[in-house]
Amino acid sequence: MERREIEIFLTLAEELHFGRTGDRLRISPSRVSQTIANLEHRFGVTLFDRTSRRVELSPVGAALYADVRAGHDRIERGIAAAIATGRGVVGTLTVGLEAPAVAELAKPVFDRFRASNRGVTLVFRETGFADPLDLLRTGEVDVAITNGPVDEDGFQEGPAVYTEPVVLAVGREHPLARRETVAVADLAGEIVFRAGRRAPPYRPDPDRTASTFLELLTLIAAGEGVVPLAAHAGYYFARPSLAMVPFEKGSPPVRWVLCWRRGHATARVTALAAAAYAGAPLA
Repeated sequence: MERREIEIFLTLAEELHFGRTGDRLRISPSRVSQTIANLEHRFGVTLFDRTSRRVELSPVGAALYADVRAGHDRIERGIAAAIATGRGVVGTLTVGLEAPAVAELAKPVFDRFRASNRGVTLVFRETGFADPLDLLRTGEVDVAITNGPVDEDGFQEGPAVYTEPVVLAVGREHPLARRETVAVADLAGEIVFRAGRRAPPYRPDPDRTASTFLELLTLIAAGEGVVPLAAHAGYYFARPSLAMVPFEKGSPPVRWVLCWRRGHATARVTALAAAAYAGAPLA
């Protein structure tokens, strides 16, 4: 398998959706479909079972995913570690956080980084609410942690540092507040607000947001609309006037990923990416 074929296969195995896979890799869904069809023809097996409603890994595809993912991650970790070691990593690494709680949630990644790079001081800064890539865009931070996928021009998406489910924040009087779970389809007909860089399929159209997170929660509590949030919001920002309803099992999670300006992956940034890869599951 060529490198691009591997990337497409692994991403589709994670997303189980041709459109989201194309968005994440910045290619067309037809390119994804053609690549998988070519692989299946070459191998003589079915890698994905497809219907008009869903895409699933076949048993053969699941076994191949486990093997390819493990090998791919080992290679990426090895390359990142070799580059970081060869360059010598010292100085300050400033990390921008779209969600400040990720500094705690992704603590194992930062602990690994500190243990392997004792000459580097980590500094955290909260990014803008409306534009979480603002400090990265101006060079005020070296790397940002944001909601993937990152599809803006000029930026490079790195590995995930933390993955969690999504909840829907609604006012206590909203009909959905009485539900045990909600689905993406329940957003239809609702006024859906955006918190930060919310990725598909939770990205609203038209786009609605607020100037601050506190203002956003106030609007939701007042019944002005609903907003998908990372699950940690349920305990970091709980309030009596809000309900945080989980999305149903199988809904796409929030992937908090490293992101840096394309062409500006310093040795410190590369070392942080290596720490993230080191904690990734092998299958």
